[in-house]
Amino acid sequence: MHVGKLCRDMTNKAVAEQEHLHQTTVKDLDKLYMSRQVARAGQPAPRVIGIDEISIRKGHNYRVVVSDLERGRPIWVGGEGRTEADADLFFAWLGPAKSRKIELAAMDMWKPFLNSLTRNAPNAGVVYDKFHIMRHLSDELDEVRRAEYRRLKGRDRSYIKGQRYTLLSHRANLTLNGRRALRKLLKANKRLNTAYLLKESFGQLWDYGTERGARAFFERWKQSLKWQRLKPYEKFARMIERHWPGIASYCHPENKISLGMVEGLNTKIRVLQRRAYGYRDEDYFKLKIVAAFLPPLPRSS
Repeated sequence: MHVGKLCRDMTNKAVAEQEHLHQTTVKDLDKLYMSRQVARAGQPAPRVIGIDEISIRKGHNYRVVVSDLERGRPIWVGGEGRTEADADLFFAWLGPAKSRKIELAAMDMWKPFLNSLTRNAPNAGVVYDKFHIMRHLSDELDEVRRAEYRRLKGRDRSYIKGQRYTLLSHRANLTLNGRRALRKLLKANKRLNTAYLLKESFGQLWDYGTERGARAFFERWKQSLKWQRLKPYEKFARMIERHWPGIASYCHPENKISLGMVEGLNTKIRVLQRRAYGYRDEDYFKLKIVAAFLPPLPRSS
């Protein structure tokens, strides 16, 4: 079990070199270790789940990831895309009885996932994930940036060129030079400045403890769009209207799941993906995702 434990924090190549083993042997021992981890964890019976997808190769090649949000770990990775049928495979694996006991699901606004949940887990409420929603808004901010770049010429355009990362990153993640570039960009372009401030403020929606407060905030935010000629943001506002029940449901005390934990799970999975590039064994990669969030086996195992 020593090799499997090393593989939790090191690449297979590094473990092979350290332990003087062939990489195939390391992989086989790692699979054995992780299989025992999963068996020790037992069959899950989640009350609150998160449904997401990951892209496993270049292009639109997706797998569905379902997490137990109360225990803070993925419990299933599968499917061959992100269709309703792919999500159905999770509920078939979990079984009808346990599916009916699911009370809440956090997901993005992808309709096939909602259709599958509604049919297979009829007692589950829905909370649309803040981070997916904010990603949609970041995409619309980028569309504003591109439109301004096309509209402007000369020096005015030069302020925008090459600043996509600066504009779309969290301010806290920028270097000192990045923050200076951002201030310069926003000072030079009024429309981008307005779009940036509106995007930053929208995250406050999830701070409200009542649906009434959240709705009042959203109405004020929509009013701020008037006369701004921000067509991508108007499209975003219409999308929020269409999905309002699943967004506002977060305001209810019984639905206060940790959205930070949802994003933390997604971040760790992306790190695993980067380490796993080159793995040709997809079942091995899926096992990696599930086992990475489980505690290491005790020494006696």
